Amino acid sequence: MPKENATTELEPERLTEELLERLLSSTSIESYLDGPGVVDRTLVSYLSQLLASHGLTRAQVARASGINATVVYDVFSGKSRPGRDHAIMLALGLGCDLRETQRLLRLAGVSELWCKVRRDAILIWCVEHGLSRVQADDELWRFGERTLLGTGPLRAR
Repeated sequence: MPKENATTELEPERLTEELLERLLSSTSIESYLDGPGVVDRTLVSYLSQLLASHGLTRAQVARASGINATVVYDVFSGKSRPGRDHAIMLALGLGCDLRETQRLLRLAGVSELWCKVRRDAILIWCVEHGLSRVQADDELWRFGERTLLGTGPLRAR
């Protein structure tokens, strides 16, 4: 299994369709598993890579994300896993782009942002336009959606 180095730059993620095609055409599972693109990545190692590549500290991420610093340190050390909103808040606090955000969500074991869901569409737009967590919450509030801190209005459903 390839080892990850937390100080290296993030590799571009291979497309799932490309990897699936390679898997289905492989003559053995070993030839697929030993090939490029198959990585056993953990949330902790990915967060460390993001910190390094974005030039941030955990304290800066805690402030920017709006998450209690103890919770952020527990997630970064692997003591706890973030829920979906906390994972999104971490991504915003880290200044992640959409691809990095989706990868962070997958590694956290929560569902990715989906453009067919109104709240998720707003969050995708916020991530894509580099908005902060506070600005993202403002947008969610403006459209009557629950904010990431959970204090916003709930639309009538």
